[in-house]
Amino acid sequence: MTTPTRAPVPFRLHVPDDDLVDLHERLARTRFPETPPGEPWATGTDTAFLREAIAHWKDRFDWRAQEARLNAFPQFTVPISGIDLHFLHVPGVRAPGAPEPMPLLLSHGWPGSVLEFLDLIPRLTDPARFGGDPADAFTVVAPSLPGYTLSYRPGQPRFALPDIARTFHELMTEVLGYPRYGAQGGDWGSFVTAVLGAEHADAVLGIHLNMMPVRRDAQTVATPTPEEKRWLDELALFLKEETGYQWIQGTRPHTLGAALNDSPAGLAAWLFEKFQRWTDNRGDPRDALSMDTMLADIALYWFTGAIGSSFWPYYARMHGPWPIRDGGVGAPCGYAAFPREILRPPRSVCERAFTDIRRWTEMPRGGHFAALEQPEALAHEIVEFFRPLRGAR
Repeated sequence: MTTPTRAPVPFRLHVPDDDLVDLHERLARTRFPETPPGEPWATGTDTAFLREAIAHWKDRFDWRAQEARLNAFPQFTVPISGIDLHFLHVPGVRAPGAPEPMPLLLSHGWPGSVLEFLDLIPRLTDPARFGGDPADAFTVVAPSLPGYTLSYRPGQPRFALPDIARTFHELMTEVLGYPRYGAQGGDWGSFVTAVLGAEHADAVLGIHLNMMPVRRDAQTVATPTPEEKRWLDELALFLKEETGYQWIQGTRPHTLGAALNDSPAGLAAWLFEKFQRWTDNRGDPRDALSMDTMLADIALYWFTGAIGSSFWPYYARMHGPWPIRDGGVGAPCGYAAFPREILRPPRSVCERAFTDIRRWTEMPRGGHFAALEQPEALAHEIVEFFRPLRGAR
């Protein structure tokens, strides 16, 4: 560990009571849309579900309990890259005679937040508590992405994915003093993690992903194998049916942000659709996640006013080059392939960008929000991937 260059400031979240009152009043005035023809969820968030969810949010959801869950973890902010970056920094439990826990950077995505990691982090920092080997402990650093929830303030600079990767690398090496560390991520966090594995392979011991950030270009597979054909069919359906949100968030983010920043019901509908489409469920997102779990994430976006700025990586991505070049990610890589992930490219496609894939696990269940849906299984995969890399420190 090297000498840190600046001192982070302890942080504790407390939403003002007036904001809770304002939210309750807005929820009480919700104007619900009609129920459209066709199957529930086929054209967006089901109206009957939304009515239940808004009633639960207004009358039964306990924000202070969710706030307390987050505040049970050590949190900090630090000025970096022109913003005040929020992050969790949870020391690993060191067993007698064991080496120092490995530093591990966790990166979330959209529409996620650090709340995704609250059940995962203890399994990584104190594996013995869950029946694991204490020598597998990590010290976890989990930042809120710049522009997202607790790393957002009005008027601050916007960040593309490479900017986020540089900021996180600076946080790990210069602010916290970890010259070598592991990195893990999903969604945008998988892109950030991959960029770290490409640009800072000297410092990054290895990268673990639960989404593979590969180019969505059918021309990259000239004569597909059966598995590649399955991937191309999935990709074609995704591009036709599931990318509307990307186009509006990537071209006119401010217009959409204005609407969702003013309506908690609208914000909830926008995010509930992703929880329904992207989790391993049987038609209802509550098959995979509790209502309170989903509402905690939605409420954090609401209280911080960060939904519009959270769209910026889509805008930057759509107006810039693909951030991960073929053959560019040389750090050792592990991948947990959850069956209900948004896209599931085959290994042959992924190996074009990731040149050192050392672990590839087909997971039995789970979807895009792996840390929320399957924290035990994801923790196991992270531990197993990084175990042989610990000696490289």
